[in-house]
Order: sequence, then structure tokens, then C-alpha cells
Amino acid sequence: MCAIAKNEGRYLQEWVEYHNLQGVEKFYIYDNESTDNTREVLQPYVNKGLVEYIFFPGLKMQLKAYKDCVKRHKRDAQYIAFIDIDEFIVPVKHNTIPEYLQSLGRISGVQINWIVYGSGGAQKRVDGFVIDRFRDHSLPNDPLNHHVKTIANPRRIITFFSAHRPLILLGKYVDADGNRIKESFWTRPQTNSQIRVNHYAIKSYEEFLEKRSRGRARFNRIRGLSFFDKYDKNEIKNDTIMEKHVVELKKRIPTH
Repeated sequence: MCAIAKNEGRYLQEWVEYHNLQGVEKFYIYDNESTDNTREVLQPYVNKGLVEYIFFPGLKMQLKAYKDCVKRHKRDAQYIAFIDIDEFIVPVKHNTIPEYLQSLGRISGVQINWIVYGSGGAQKRVDGFVIDRFRDHSLPNDPLNHHVKTIANPRRIITFFSAHRPLILLGKYVDADGNRIKESFWTRPQTNSQIRVNHYAIKSYEEFLEKRSRGRARFNRIRGLSFFDKYDKNEIKNDTIMEKHVVELKKRIPTH
């Protein structure tokens, strides 16, 4: 799993532990000039060999980080997922992400749709796991959920069109149901019955303002305040899909 992070130290332990429980065996985390405790939080995982930490300064570095990761690790990993720290890959019908990937057979990559989670009315950041604090989310067919994130064979990646999808050479490139991709994710129906990416884009309003102040990984501009309203999707209330994962996380991080 490859991600770029900036001042997201308070979320990293949950994110790493959760995805490790889902079968992720290695994390390549690019630190874009964090001034918080990012390195301190990651150091125990670096010591165990679970995380490779790369300090990666500069502006608009997300795609550069992804390209660097592919260049460095195309021979190390069968598949790499390219996601953000506010995104959690959730296997729905399989126990782990590798088990899901095995069900697809031999593929070059898979695009997985978002499920955008709203604030649930939370104004302030409080203690607890992100996946436990926020349980209200968008309707599966919400237009925002056309967005995808990709897990791909790094040996097939030529470059990245965007943070959402790489250019893949040859092989079978599929949607989350295993169907060969024949049209843009913007125009084909969303699918999330097999696997999904829970996207906690805003969290509480306080956390959104903090996120806004960090800037963006791909653009030299700050998100507008309207971003909060756009992503504050709470149509489906108190979804329980993450409950079992919260239980397992509490065993690993009892004091979070």
C-alpha cells in the first residue's frame, strides 16, 4: 500500500493497523514535510519492517510519490494499492484484501469505488477510531461514489493519469466486480458489493478545517469551505459494516 501524508500523525496508527488486519503486508508512506508526530508514530512499524518511510518534500508531490513507489518496488510487490490516509479499503464478501484479489484471478489492476462518509453532525474532534466515530454515509449511487481508487500490478503501470487511476499496460484491468473495464469510471455504474473504499473526506467540522489548512497533495490551492457541504453525506445512518473491524482494532490499540 502506497500513500503520501502530511501532518496526519494522529490517524496513521489506526490506518496502518486496520489495513494490516486486512492483509496488507507492506506500507510505503511518503511524508510530505510533516511537522507533527508522523515519524514518531510510524517508527515502531519501520523497526518491524512493516512500513518503509520516505521523507518527500515539495509541492504537488502525490503523483511523484506514486511514480517513485512504482519505480522502487515494481519487483517487490505483486500488487500495490494507491490510497489516502482518509480512505479505508473494505472487503465486503471476503475476509481480506488478498483473498478478494485472488478471487479475481490474474489481473493487472482493479478500480474500487468510494463510499463517501459524512460528519454525522460532529463539530469537534473527539477520541476514538475514525471508522467508529463516523457511521453515516452517502447512498451507494451518489455521483461522488463514481470516484475510484486502484490496486494494481506495479509492473504494468506506465504512469498516473491522476491519484485515482494509473495508466496500465496490457493485462486484464477490471472493476470491483471483476468485469473488464470498457468505459470511464465516471460513466459506468458504481459497484460496491464485493469491496469498497470508505472515504472519510471531512470527518468532523474541526477536522475538516485542519485538513483544509494542510493544503492539497496535488494542487497549489486550498479547498473551499463548500467542500465540507459537498462531502457531508449522511443519507444512510449508522452503518454497521465496520463494527467487527473496530473490535479487532481495539484489541491491537486498546488505549486509542
